[in-house]
Amino acid sequence: MVMRRKPMSPLGMVLGFGLLLSATGCDYWPPALQAEIEQLRSDTQTLTVEKTQLQIQVNDLSKAKQEMQAQLDELSRINREKTSMITSLQRQLDALRAKAAKAPAKTPAKASKKSAAKQPVKTKPPKKR
Repeated sequence: MVMRRKPMSPLGMVLGFGLLLSATGCDYWPPALQAEIEQLRSDTQTLTVEKTQLQIQVNDLSKAKQEMQAQLDELSRINREKTSMITSLQRQLDALRAKAAKAPAKTPAKASKKSAAKQPVKTKPPKKR
């Protein structure tokens, strides 16, 4: 008995040819596809540069934010100190006012006698004739 070989179907031939091309590493790219690939590479490089610039800006802004936060913290601390100082001075003023209100009021006559007693007496020299 003689074996006869079946003829290959067209689909099988295309698949066989495709396998042969993929195994050999065909590097043919249509010109339109090459242009699109180059455009994508160019876009990728442009975006990489922009990303780097934006990252630098983000870093600069982060540093500025930290500096501003430090200034804010310092000003907040100073504000708390000044507030406590003002509160303390206000209490002292209120205490002095209360003390002054409780003290007996001096009459103007007594005050003028005391001030007159403290001043030295001036005498007029006699007039020459």
